[in-house]
Amino acid sequence: MSRIVNTAQAEAWNGYEGEHWADHDDRYDAVNSGVNRFILDAAAIGERDRVLDIGCGNGQLTRLAARTARSGRVHGIDLSAPMLARARSRAAEEGLANVTFERADVQVHAFPADGFDAAISRFGVMFFADPVAAFANVGRALRPDGRLAFVCMTGLEGTDLGTVFGAMAPHLPRPTGPDGTGPTSFADPARVRQVLTDAGFGEIGCSRVEADQTWGRDVADAAEFIRGWGPVRHHLRQASPEAAARASDALTTALRPFAGPGGVRLRGAAWLVTARRPA
Repeated sequence: MSRIVNTAQAEAWNGYEGEHWADHDDRYDAVNSGVNRFILDAAAIGERDRVLDIGCGNGQLTRLAARTARSGRVHGIDLSAPMLARARSRAAEEGLANVTFERADVQVHAFPADGFDAAISRFGVMFFADPVAAFANVGRALRPDGRLAFVCMTGLEGTDLGTVFGAMAPHLPRPTGPDGTGPTSFADPARVRQVLTDAGFGEIGCSRVEADQTWGRDVADAAEFIRGWGPVRHHLRQASPEAAARASDALTTALRPFAGPGGVRLRGAAWLVTARRPA
């Protein structure tokens, strides 16, 4: 393991947050897998490409990339030991020999210079303490004209998840801090472009994509899962017991319109961001 400087996130992702994601990897993939195709298409991964997956988590996107780059190699990097253990286990189950995983901090890790043809990420780039340093380091790891493709959260306003969180909002603190940190830290495309420009990238593109998210079998199952999701659990624990109970009731009520025969489904939105290291 290399040096870790993003200590607050390392603590979170090696504690409850990372354990919850690792223990429920299939469920989180059911929420997030709809954007996989957008990332893989945008990255234009070739059969022999060397691919870096940033914030790979439980590794579903990493494994999909490895199937595409079947004569190349894919390297997943993350801060979370529990999630990396799950990623390695899943890759072994699927018999993938061209994928590796490593616990490291993208901001400071000594990647091989020009070592990758493409870098990808599925909601793994929003938590850097120093995003310019992190992306500059990724840029150095890419070959000249190397490709970057990732998705990050949009703002919650006008989205199904925003509706659900909005129902809880009167009873809980904000899920993202006033300084713009947290899951929606890249919600403003102008900030994304500035960070990537400052990190040395060019040909930056940002487009909105949408995909269905399955949150649970039924309302009770989805509500329980969302209450256990790290950001929601954190703010429920910050509230008084009475306020937390009101927020939980509001969550259940807000989820009912999204329930159907296939489970509780929200329409998710994300920014698909692409860029290149200059040739």
